[in-house]
Amino acid sequence: MRATLEDVARMAGVSLATVDRVVNRREGVRAKTVARVEAAVAKLGYRADVAAARLARGQTFRFAFVLPTGSNSFMTNLSEQVRRTAEWLASQRGFIDILHVDVFDPDVLARTLEELSPAYHGIAVIALDHPRVRAAIDDLAARGVAVVTLVSDAPSARRLHYVGIDNPAAGRTAATLMGRFLWGRQGSVAVVAGSLSLRDHTERQFGFHQILTSEYPDLVVLPVLEGRDDSERTRVLTAELLSRRSDLLGIYSCGAGNRGIAEALEASGRARDVVWIAHELTQHTQRFLVRGTIDAIINQDPGHEARSAARVLLAHCSGEPISADQERIRIDIFLRDNLP
Repeated sequence: MRATLEDVARMAGVSLATVDRVVNRREGVRAKTVARVEAAVAKLGYRADVAAARLARGQTFRFAFVLPTGSNSFMTNLSEQVRRTAEWLASQRGFIDILHVDVFDPDVLARTLEELSPAYHGIAVIALDHPRVRAAIDDLAARGVAVVTLVSDAPSARRLHYVGIDNPAAGRTAATLMGRFLWGRQGSVAVVAGSLSLRDHTERQFGFHQILTSEYPDLVVLPVLEGRDDSERTRVLTAELLSRRSDLLGIYSCGAGNRGIAEALEASGRARDVVWIAHELTQHTQRFLVRGTIDAIINQDPGHEARSAARVLLAHCSGEPISADQERIRIDIFLRDNLP
């Protein structure tokens, strides 16, 4: 059974009001009494019920999660995980609103952040690393609003925390897989990003290029194609690429729009000849992986990210510490042999 303040007061031989003062670090209690109360806290393993304390004070927190518009399957999964997280957060006296905007447009994203209601205590946003967006984040921070960047970072802005994978490491991981899959072959490798304005895509591309050019000199990395995470746009770009590059051996998709890439590869008849490494395990990429069109998937867990962003914002607003290990988002590698 969980120890209560009453249990602590009884063991320490003091009043409930005195225990409350000590636990909440308020002055007016003698040092000997503080020591006695702290000894009882340690012996009983007492932990404050933060949600109950917020309820007693009538304290609530409201957060906005700013997520992309469009049909990106990973972002759809992330939105669903944020909705599930909102159910848990409500029991902690925290509430989430989800806003969908075009995060590829810096003016739209910045204006959304600039016009957010002052009622929000914290914001989680898929960030575009752009001067106007960074300025909007800085303005929120200056007003005392905690900002967490989610999936894609803007590290020079005054954000509180970044929730997402190490994207350069993810790109390097994809390059190592590509190099090993294509060992002994000579030819070109394409990189398809959503937008190089998104820092996560840029960092993945950088890490990929870094390893492939230094460790696999027989493989030439082609200029990045930007598909804006749109399936039809990536289909057209991939089809044109396949038609003009007979030496194409591999494709690294560091963004979304993967249904378009799959369609172009399968229509070309080269789906089994071109090694394809993509990001994010979704219902579509899993199907392509099982079919053999995709060879490997670099994944991040949207449920972990949604919960982590909410925990970080709630802890900040409550003045509680966070566990760095708990909030670290890991890089998963899936082949069709180890699908969950």
